[in-house]
Amino acid sequence: MTEAILTLNTGSSSIKAALYPLETGAMAGTPSVRATVSGLDSEPVLRVMRAGSTLAEERFEALRGPGQAVEILLDRLMPLTEEYALAACGHRIVHGGRSFSGPVVLDDASIATLTSLSSLAPGHQPENLGGVKAARLRWPSVPQTASFDTAFHATCPAIARYYGLPREMLEDGIIRYGFHGLSYDYIAGTLPAFLEEWDRHRVIVAHLGSGASMCALKNGASIATTMGFTALDGLPMGTRCGDIDPGVLLYLLEEKGLTPAQISDCLYRRSGLLGLSGISSDMRELEASDAPQGREAIDYFVYRCGREIGSLTAALGGLDALVFTGGIGQNSALVRGRIVTEAGWLGFVLDDRANNAGNGRITAAGNGPSAWVVPTDEELVIARQAWQLVSEQDSKS
Repeated sequence: MTEAILTLNTGSSSIKAALYPLETGAMAGTPSVRATVSGLDSEPVLRVMRAGSTLAEERFEALRGPGQAVEILLDRLMPLTEEYALAACGHRIVHGGRSFSGPVVLDDASIATLTSLSSLAPGHQPENLGGVKAARLRWPSVPQTASFDTAFHATCPAIARYYGLPREMLEDGIIRYGFHGLSYDYIAGTLPAFLEEWDRHRVIVAHLGSGASMCALKNGASIATTMGFTALDGLPMGTRCGDIDPGVLLYLLEEKGLTPAQISDCLYRRSGLLGLSGISSDMRELEASDAPQGREAIDYFVYRCGREIGSLTAALGGLDALVFTGGIGQNSALVRGRIVTEAGWLGFVLDDRANNAGNGRITAAGNGPSAWVVPTDEELVIARQAWQLVSEQDSKS
């Protein structure tokens, strides 16, 4: 029986799963089956796809959160996994803290450690671990592995991870961790395909979606990123605030009488594009809106992206390439075009036709830096890491 790796990426608004066959000692680069549940916070839709064709599509009036959605998704996947022997089930875990700087095979102790980090990623970690629990119950003898969004940034120099806090707080783990590492890992692996002498290039990757961040790459490794201790920092996002003066939080606590829970709800769920526009957290809806608040939310997003590009360029000592990925980065020609145009001081020259096509290089050829659109594939990174872990286990046994 052919072995396969199953990946599970369980979030608060969507769930993604993919099945990667293992044949003749190698893992397939594309999955045989993909399954998604989208719209968990609105109108959930489950889709199961094989070879680009939709095998099933179900719509639900409502689901009781990600937990029920995972169970339904696994129910639909079970018949499709029976033709394979599962070698591992790989999971995306957003926060690895200081304990995990690379992928691991999960056990009770590591799951307990990861559970203790839930307050640092309240919109992600509980859902991620819920997926682990569901998969362990379904396949108790199958190794469950974890791939961390924070791990890719372990290469950042210490000075780039510090805050201006008392030393004992830094030593206690209050440092910049960074996120979206699985996406950056994938993009870093694609650089040789489109950048000559890629290992000499100074690259900024912009992962722009409902969650948004940027990462500075030197020799394909992270040296700085916009997110920090939590996934609230840096760029404004769909519902998250991004960079904010900590004094604002003290003001809300001391002067406005808000509780920590109320502040958390505001910063994680009622801010960002949704908060600024009062319309939607979805960039597509804002682009379609004529409301001035919608335009202003887009303006602010573009402005903040421009500032972070400047900051990361300084960290790199210059810039050779800018790569867009993520839902907004891959699909919004408007946002990409405005960001590249406003970064024209770095030497970018936007190619409007290429930008509207939204694939590959989107700047004119010349001596200046280049900008690109490259789709990310976090599931493939999870699968590769899971396969590597179980292969290492097999070689030791």
